[in-house]
Amino acid sequence: MKGFFLSDNFIYIIKRLSQGLLTLLLASILSFTIIQLAPGDVLDNYRLDPTISPETIDDLTIRFGLDKSPIEQYWSWLKQVVTKFDFGLSRAYSRPVSSLILERIPATLLLAIASIIVTWAIALPLGIISAVKQNTNTDRFLRVMSYFGQGFPSFITALILLVIAQNLSPLFPVGGMTSINHYQFSLTGKILDIGWHMILPTIALSITSFAGLQRLTRGQLLDVLRQDYIQTARAKGLPENKVLYVHALRNAINPLITLLGFEFASLLSGAFIAEFFFNWPGLGRLILQAVQAQDLFLVMASLMMGATMLIVGNLVADLILKVVDPRIKLENLE
Repeated sequence: MKGFFLSDNFIYIIKRLSQGLLTLLLASILSFTIIQLAPGDVLDNYRLDPTISPETIDDLTIRFGLDKSPIEQYWSWLKQVVTKFDFGLSRAYSRPVSSLILERIPATLLLAIASIIVTWAIALPLGIISAVKQNTNTDRFLRVMSYFGQGFPSFITALILLVIAQNLSPLFPVGGMTSINHYQFSLTGKILDIGWHMILPTIALSITSFAGLQRLTRGQLLDVLRQDYIQTARAKGLPENKVLYVHALRNAINPLITLLGFEFASLLSGAFIAEFFFNWPGLGRLILQAVQAQDLFLVMASLMMGATMLIVGNLVADLILKVVDPRIKLENLE
């Protein structure tokens, strides 16, 4: 254990996390500035309500800290985040932002991880098949399918799946994360119920990602298969499966693993659409509602969560890359 803390891997992780903290600080400043430049504030709806007195508006202005300058508001927020890990009070929900985020993160992470698993489980085999059968009818069909999938807008995919669910009801649930009688199920039944509700939003998130990953897998594998050492391995009489999966795919997969970190973070933005159409109680819907309500602290915390997912996703991808290919030095990945 002592050797790990003195190892290059541990030092690299600490360095990346330190850089990540600086990135989060800059992202918070940028997002706060953008929010401040937007017209209006969270009290606009209160001002339009004739039943709410001006005195109440003034009290809420002081309570929400809107009477302070933007710099004072940001510094107060940053200080309580650093010292207490307190992201403030949601002005729209009148609840701590941290509790709202923690409630929604599991649902979004569940959807994101399921989408990554489905995407890779489908895209990698199809990309390999397309590369091995280059310029055959199978390859042409898979390429057309990937072009179609990548060019199809996510919201159209979600809308089509929603229409299919409505027409095939009750085969697929139309929306939500659980059934009405979810609490009555056993533990296994609850897991299966959530999995049943995940089918359509996971497909909606996976289609565009799968198409791009399939094309990238095909291109990387074709590039590796043209290398001299692959021709040498074949000349030595090695089985084609061993040449493909041991020598070629191992070298072609490195760029795909690098892509994994960005894909994990991009699923947060993709989740906006899936969660909206399928009424999935995740972080994407929460961010959308926060932006609509101009809920400053909730928007800030949500954006910080998205930046954190990007940082963690890239760090995990780099560590996986090191495990897959020990020849790679982590310091060269910075």
